[in-house]
Amino acid sequence: MRLHRVLIAMMLGSMAVPALAQEPVVGVPDPEALFQDRDPVIHRNKQSTLHIMRELLQCSHWSDADTWLTERYIQHNPNVVSGLAPVVRFFGSRPRAPSCDKLTTPVVAVLADRDLVAVVTARTLKHPTEPGKTYTTSWFDMWRFVDGKADEHWDGAELSPPRPTPPPAAPSN
Repeated sequence: MRLHRVLIAMMLGSMAVPALAQEPVVGVPDPEALFQDRDPVIHRNKQSTLHIMRELLQCSHWSDADTWLTERYIQHNPNVVSGLAPVVRFFGSRPRAPSCDKLTTPVVAVLADRDLVAVVTARTLKHPTEPGKTYTTSWFDMWRFVDGKADEHWDGAELSPPRPTPPPAAPSN
């Protein structure tokens, strides 16, 4: 009986505790500084990652993708087919930025080990239960490099829901 009372008190007590405020996820002031390394191979791979992040993902210069990605580019994102051409088709329709001088993506960390480079970024998303509010979370991308080009990619993507089908056009009179 005593254990029962303790469990009830714990449950009631936990309901009375206010929700903890989330610490926001923020990027570093100079993200490009994180793409440096004393090891020449890791430095080359980090620099290639910087170009992928800046020129391809941020500025949509996908016509230059073969400079940074291999032809077979293995894609583990479930929404994108592997291979350089399918990746360029998937991302290439986005508007191209005229200038691409500085990485503006909020990078939290860049980690590298041998042929792998992982980048953690901050993401701001719409709050699912509080309309008009947002929250921050972390996102990651990781690439495996072969001779300075990304040959394989991982991220935390989930399957995208299908796009709604527009209603048929009303018949014209």
